[in-house]
Amino acid sequence: MKRKFLIILSTAYVIFMACLCFYYFSKGETHSYQVAFGGMLCGLVPLCLILFTKIKFNMPIMISYFAFLFASQYLGSILGFYHLGWWDTFLHLLSGALLSFVAIALYERMTHQHTRNDISYWLVFLFVLAFSVFGGVVWEIYEFSMDQFFNMTLQGGGNFDTMVDLIADTTGALIIATIAAVKTKKRFNMS
Repeated sequence: MKRKFLIILSTAYVIFMACLCFYYFSKGETHSYQVAFGGMLCGLVPLCLILFTKIKFNMPIMISYFAFLFASQYLGSILGFYHLGWWDTFLHLLSGALLSFVAIALYERMTHQHTRNDISYWLVFLFVLAFSVFGGVVWEIYEFSMDQFFNMTLQGGGNFDTMVDLIADTTGALIIATIAAVKTKKRFNMS
């Protein structure tokens, strides 16, 4: 059931972005059809993983992934919400939290249930925080590279934009990493 829902969700997003891509291409709006084309690729990634691998996905993370794509690609880039000023910072805060949840899911998959009580809550905190902040750094490298190589303007505010984005990513990560550490500490104290 979960697998079918994720296939439908991924397919629907790809079709939505493909329609937008065709529409904006026919109107000659280069930026919008490029964003929509990128949206198609982003929607295909989970679909390909679902169909061609045995990876099991965490449903809340996948729904959050598509909500984030919709908010950043369609609302942010195509409809222009990024001109609100706070939209980009808000999405970076959310992406920091979302990547933290991905880190927690990875942690749970990479460790055995019975050994988790022996792992320090500080290690959980550092793993979740580092994973999430690293994701933010990789994204900023991507933005910088696209601006340099393809003359795009992803870093509209230059260094200031980059630093605000990284601070927002880190803040979202800190919140979730702290919650994960506190839960781990409580579980450790109960055993």
